[in-house]
Amino acid sequence: MKPKVFIQTNERQLLGSLVSAYSLKRNSADPDAFDVEIMHTRDYPFLAAKEGQEFLRGEARRVWRMDDLQSFTPLRFMPPQLMGYQGRAVVIDPDIFAVGDINELINRDMDGAAVMGRRRSDKEEKSSQIATSVMLMDCSRLQHWQPEVAFNELFSFKRDYKDWIVLADEPAENLGVLENEWNDFDRLTPATKLLHNTKRRTQPWKTGLPVDYTPADKFKKYPLLPTLNRLRAKIFGEYGLLGSYHAHPDPEQERFFFSLLRECLDNNVISESIVREEMASNHVRHDALAIIEQLTAKAA
Repeated sequence: MKPKVFIQTNERQLLGSLVSAYSLKRNSADPDAFDVEIMHTRDYPFLAAKEGQEFLRGEARRVWRMDDLQSFTPLRFMPPQLMGYQGRAVVIDPDIFAVGDINELINRDMDGAAVMGRRRSDKEEKSSQIATSVMLMDCSRLQHWQPEVAFNELFSFKRDYKDWIVLADEPAENLGVLENEWNDFDRLTPATKLLHNTKRRTQPWKTGLPVDYTPADKFKKYPLLPTLNRLRAKIFGEYGLLGSYHAHPDPEQERFFFSLLRECLDNNVISESIVREEMASNHVRHDALAIIEQLTAKAA
């Protein structure tokens, strides 16, 4: 069975996922060695079935919203099932773009692990947490992953989202650690293999748009924050008073994304009409095509 790279997405991050898919093939020496599949939230009705219901996240209760920027995250656990629990798969977020060759990750020695990801944090108390935004999976060894069942357990308060999303409940012997370069958090260096624009407020294609995600409740650091967030949402709307997306602090990462988008347009991978639709929907910054024109002029 041919390995497959899965990209999760939703309506708000669709353009990112299309650019991500292009980057994977573009930057591989053997693009035919793997397939790419985009997993869209609209194709998984068990997610929409919980719209408006409360779930457990970090000891606090949150409301599940399909229009949240990151409503795709439960799909991180779908690939083994979609692969029939056979072969290897990689899953990535829609804001991750290949700089290196994904085949190097697919074919690496997993050293006995069933699933591999980078450490989520350098802090000692979080050293066991895995960043599941990029995972390499031996699907045959993950038959215990039943994502729809696990997702539903969030709403019966049997499972905490924060534990689930960092593989806290996975047996330690199943876990392997990737180098940070395979999920570089807003860092683009000569060593970067997969660039992750993980800081939501500074995603390069969102600059200037109104924030459309729910901020994390830092329950332990700010115990009153969940209550204040619920009060804010009740009075001002789900994303009221959250401000706008900021420019990315590294102009090179902005250029990297828009250079890829420009190539997608030039090669008819993405149509200009899709970009315009995403701009009109406030999913992509309104000057996206102007930035591409500037890049084209500089390259001429």
